[in-house]
Amino acid sequence: MEFELTLILLGLPLVFVLGWFASRMDVRQLRIENKQAPKAYFKGLNFLLNEQQDQAIDAFIEAVQNDPDTSELHFALGNLFRRRAEYERAVRVHQHLLSRGDLSQDDRHRAQHALALDYLKAGLLDRAEEALLKLEGTRFESKARLALLANYERSRDWENAAKIATLLESSGQGSFRSRLSHYLCEQASTYVATRDTDLARKLLEKAVHTAPDAPRPRIDLARLENQLGDTVAACATLTQAIGAMPAAVSLIAPQLALYAKGCQQGASVLALLKSIYETAPSLDVLDAIVTLEAVSTTSTTSARDWYVRHLEQEPSLVAAAKWIAGEKLEHEQFHPQVQRALDHAVKPLTRYRCAACGFEAKQHFWNCPGCQTWDSYPARRVEEL
Repeated sequence: MEFELTLILLGLPLVFVLGWFASRMDVRQLRIENKQAPKAYFKGLNFLLNEQQDQAIDAFIEAVQNDPDTSELHFALGNLFRRRAEYERAVRVHQHLLSRGDLSQDDRHRAQHALALDYLKAGLLDRAEEALLKLEGTRFESKARLALLANYERSRDWENAAKIATLLESSGQGSFRSRLSHYLCEQASTYVATRDTDLARKLLEKAVHTAPDAPRPRIDLARLENQLGDTVAACATLTQAIGAMPAAVSLIAPQLALYAKGCQQGASVLALLKSIYETAPSLDVLDAIVTLEAVSTTSTTSARDWYVRHLEQEPSLVAAAKWIAGEKLEHEQFHPQVQRALDHAVKPLTRYRCAACGFEAKQHFWNCPGCQTWDSYPARRVEEL
């Protein structure tokens, strides 16, 4: 018994020493691991700041392997994959985060939002919608609604887009009245295509009431009225549009001149357009005036005179080309070649340009095909900007 007690007493210091060495080894290993993870993280951050995304991804993967429990590294890695259009890898990273049981509620919502953005960028609109709807009531609610709005616009689901826009406006995210009017106009165009003109008219009238200062509802309504044979009403609608939105007169004038010719209101509309032109010269208003002057029985001003008058106020290559088209040149045999060269030169000047992304088009768009921004096209053409 005394022998066993002696062995135990002798063994205690040995056990203590071994335990001390073991704890030192654990602490040392922990320090090494802790040093490796931040080093890889800062290495990745350095690559990212220098626009070296491939090396940054490799560094973040190394950091994640050294410290798999750090959620911030996963978020950084997932965002990098999305920026590089590697959406499948981004989805896997964010799905892995959501599968972790130790993730905080806020980080879970953050991962859900990141996953929704992955689906949006990948074009998986149904999955994106499902992921975004799960963020209602979270701190990402507003961002999710904006993304959901873009999703519905992209899929041309105008009814749901209107619902989300109404929620955003009611929550103080700004005014969406102009956009709501666009949604109503888009729905109306669908009903016009299916010849349900009564419902189309109701939607357009609602759009006018929703955004009284927006030009599109009245322009589309006038077009529908003209299709239905009520040209007088179409002229009245466009005249009201000019009064409500003077800045859009360049878009309205050509259509108004065309309708005025059909309902014998050319004189009154011509007088209106001339008064507008005096204060705000515009190529489209000028063309509308020339169109009505050509059918006027009392006019003493020719089209060429109007173009010269415009050139006296504005150095316009477009107006010059139209003036030369009706002019007799000294070497008339070369007129077609000269005219063709001028027409080719003025084509880029007659386009419309998006103020948000610079995308140019022959026709005016309410929603830019390049950046999907609403009302980003000025009413005036490139030469007049």
